[in-house]
Amino acid sequence: MPMGTEDTPLLSRRQWLAAAAALCLAPARAATPAGARRLLAAWQASSEQRIGVIGVDGARWSVQREIIVPTRAHGLLVEAGGSVLATARRPGDWLLRWHPAGGKTEWHWIEDDRRFNGHAAASPDGQAIWTTETDLDNAQGCLAVRDAKSLEKRDEWATHGMDPHEFLVLPQPVGEVPAGSLIVANGGIPTLPETGRSKRALDRMDASLVALNPRDGALLGRWRLDDSFLSIRHLAWDPVSCSVGIALQAEHPDADARRRAPVLAVWNGKRLQAAREQPAMQGYGGDICARPGGGFVVSCPRADALALFDASALWTQIQSHREAYALAADSAHWWASGSEGVWCAPEAVEARAAHRIQFDNHWVVL
Repeated sequence: MPMGTEDTPLLSRRQWLAAAAALCLAPARAATPAGARRLLAAWQASSEQRIGVIGVDGARWSVQREIIVPTRAHGLLVEAGGSVLATARRPGDWLLRWHPAGGKTEWHWIEDDRRFNGHAAASPDGQAIWTTETDLDNAQGCLAVRDAKSLEKRDEWATHGMDPHEFLVLPQPVGEVPAGSLIVANGGIPTLPETGRSKRALDRMDASLVALNPRDGALLGRWRLDDSFLSIRHLAWDPVSCSVGIALQAEHPDADARRRAPVLAVWNGKRLQAAREQPAMQGYGGDICARPGGGFVVSCPRADALALFDASALWTQIQSHREAYALAADSAHWWASGSEGVWCAPEAVEARAAHRIQFDNHWVVL
């Protein structure tokens, strides 16, 4: 079986490639009904890790197409031509380009001295794919510049921090940071290079949000929160307020401080503003999306809730949702995964399915 937990053994690459190909070439399930929404997702089912497309229609959701992957997938990207890029969860060694319509797959394996950190993005001109990575020799973060067709690395830039995670291409100027800049979340957690996940020396955490020049990777700016135990992880662009929302994960040694820690910060080009007036959410923001009309939603799986904020990081509402995790939004709606169903807003409907699967961190609207 592919990895269901970090302790279970992996299939050989040949074995799981054969299994993945067989599943991918199987007929698609029933087409998504007219008016329904399709979401790109990653999940675990039957001890296998998968990516695929789910359809949400009213009070029901279903899997439309799926493919097995060797380990947990994390970040997902829909490319201009309709193909999908899935990146392995850190410390990952694979990058998959999948064509859901026809089933074609293209696999890329990272160099032995690097590991993927779970996220990729395409350059606006379509010529490059950027991926966040860790240099195993020194645990420092880097942003790889890959050829968009072959996925081969052609350059590499420092992220000026450890544990880089999600990043985005700034769609318009924010403050003095120009449009097109790469906004990168450096989680800042020191890890053992050989594992990529074993945390150490948390008193030396150095999380930061950085802006990089998309042409040469030059550092344009760096911002930090006052609380050094808050790790900067996932990002969302709010086109209404022209700001970036950041999901935070607390690493405080004191359990009560960790429980009460903010799960959101907002960047306006000048500073990072941590959440205000937020109740205790167990200090863990799993995913983030912009709210239609402005503001942000942060999933809090350890609190079994969704936390809603306005664009100034002021807490506004909590929506209970068991094991809330992956989020996605368009201009009028947003969706959240959970162990019992898919929360659909603003309709306030929980869509159910005939069977349960364990969704991973991220969704993308198709």
